[in-house]
Amino acid sequence: MADVGVTYDKTENAAYVYLTDPQVRTKSSRMYPCDPVGVGGMINLDFDEQGRLIGIEVLAASSKLSEYLLESSERLDAEGA
Repeated sequence: MADVGVTYDKTENAAYVYLTDPQVRTKSSRMYPCDPVGVGGMINLDFDEQGRLIGIEVLAASSKLSEYLLESSERLDAEGA
């Protein structure tokens, strides 16, 4: 089973879910914002040049992602340092 990488900045309440090999740096070439009304928040989907989904940015992450996922994520804020 593949591990999914997650980073979280509690100060900004923003998380990023990586859907690519952590050893390979994949550049986003297109971002698709989800309808904030439809999902109850701001979620952006990142795609690579081949149109593959490579990551998901979640704003207001504490209301959209499980506490378990956020607690086990790599922290980007001062609290996680």
